[in-house]
Amino acid sequence: MTIERLVSTDWLARQLGASDLRVLDCTVYLRRGDDGRMRAESGRQTYLEGHVPGAGFADLPGDLSDRATVLRFMMPPAEQFAEAMSSYGVGEDTRVVLYDRATNAWAARIWWMLRAFGFDDAAVLDGGWKKWTREGRAVSTETPITPRGSFVARARADLIVSRDDVLRAIEDGATCVVNALSEEQHRGDGPNSYGRLGRIPSSVNVPSASLVDPETNAYLPLEQLRARFEAVGATTAPVITYCGGGIAASSDAFVLSLLGVEQVAVYDGSLSEWAADPALPLEVG
Repeated sequence: MTIERLVSTDWLARQLGASDLRVLDCTVYLRRGDDGRMRAESGRQTYLEGHVPGAGFADLPGDLSDRATVLRFMMPPAEQFAEAMSSYGVGEDTRVVLYDRATNAWAARIWWMLRAFGFDDAAVLDGGWKKWTREGRAVSTETPITPRGSFVARARADLIVSRDDVLRAIEDGATCVVNALSEEQHRGDGPNSYGRLGRIPSSVNVPSASLVDPETNAYLPLEQLRARFEAVGATTAPVITYCGGGIAASSDAFVLSLLGVEQVAVYDGSLSEWAADPALPLEVG
């Protein structure tokens, strides 16, 4: 049974217990250390304290990020990703629903990774944990015993792009490069965690946080989302999204997929890579 890309809390409540359904809590926390640097912290502890009944936990910083680079959250090798998803019970005959405790971006990141590795039967839970709990729905502290899956990775190379791909895109001008960070970060105002301030030249701004209702963390109605991306020219051209480390960028990319914009890619290294290289240009203002 094919799953929609975005599912409601009502839908998930009706589906809980289905033998082919895998629900994954994808939460990550970014904490600022004493040295001012942001560190990624797994959300496993809050998962253990309560989660959607039957949900497992997807460890993005640990299981699902490339261990061979200092950059956070980079796409892992196919073998590593397939092993992790298999251990979560995900395989050819399963449907997956992803949620987080923030504004859907962590869930959207893993949704995008699944898609980039050839798996399409995945959805983001609209509003995630915030909407689920605001509605008073069931919560569990039991860790489910899930049969091991047999995930087969079939890479779609065009969904994740490199620094060189971005350089070519800003040179040819035919691609809309979208920054998913805040307006302040896009302008280059104030400190950030990426080193140099600013944005990739010629890029436009659609903050991922502006795509959700702050009361529920559910995505805004599709017509409002379409208007935001149409305003920057991101619905009629190929698109590359970026942010600080590929997370907010995945939420923008996910929404574009909901809008039917299929030529979309995420710049995996984003500003964590770009701003660290003094040879690469940045704009401010």
